[in-house]
Amino acid sequence: MSANQAMAPVATMCRALGVSESGYYAWRKRPLSRRAKRDLELTMVIRAAHARSDGSYGAPRLLGDLRDAGHHVGQKRIARLLRAEGLQGISKRRGPTRPRRETPEAPPAPDLVKRAFRATAPNQLWVADITYVPTMAGFLYLAVVLDVFSRRIVGWCMRDTLHAGIVLDALNMAATQRRATDVIHHSDQGSQYRAFAFGQRCKLLGVRPSMGSRGDAYDNAMAESFFATLEVECLARHRFATHTEARLTLFRYIEGWYNPHRRHSALGQRSPLAFEQAHAVQSIAA
Repeated sequence: MSANQAMAPVATMCRALGVSESGYYAWRKRPLSRRAKRDLELTMVIRAAHARSDGSYGAPRLLGDLRDAGHHVGQKRIARLLRAEGLQGISKRRGPTRPRRETPEAPPAPDLVKRAFRATAPNQLWVADITYVPTMAGFLYLAVVLDVFSRRIVGWCMRDTLHAGIVLDALNMAATQRRATDVIHHSDQGSQYRAFAFGQRCKLLGVRPSMGSRGDAYDNAMAESFFATLEVECLARHRFATHTEARLTLFRYIEGWYNPHRRHSALGQRSPLAFEQAHAVQSIAA
């Protein structure tokens, strides 16, 4: 009623709503309850955490942020306050299932994973894939290498062409950062991964190449899952005029948000970096 006093008298609004004038004025003078004050405090924290995630976090991941900051609050309360503020997280959109294409051709490298995307430590299993990023200047291509243990992007490369060099550079970055040997590198049967130069580089680095069957997204599901997250949380929310603009946005997302901060339900609502750090502490303690 306070917001509409310029349009109608308080007495008229009270009659229309079936409340007494004295009750309305008593309510205005009454101090906020302890719960209402706490809701106001939490709302400010939720707004800040939601903005920090670039509007991508919903109640489950905000719960982790608030509890890490020392706030004792439940997920349902966070969801209620989000609704009251008109805020919401971003959910992955379900797309059509890709049809499986049977082919008599044997895979260039054996499938060492068999859809078992599990690892008990870093640098046991990497998955890799390529996606395209539309811009007004044409497609920009992104190749990534993801560590299955922590979901961390350990190697990536962006180019405006789809030659084998894009996957070579992503592999080189992963090898330089992790200095791992005998790690399995799993990908699809794209021509870039079947290139002679890529096979030679894997042999030189002590990396074991693995490939799923042709045309089956489930054989590289974890890499596909990362690209689905990237599409929903980043690409679908931007329109890039140039390759440079797209490169900067992707760099900020991967290195400034996804690796150090983006919470994963499969990691106990921790980020890839926090999950690896916790594992390192446990290993030292053991």
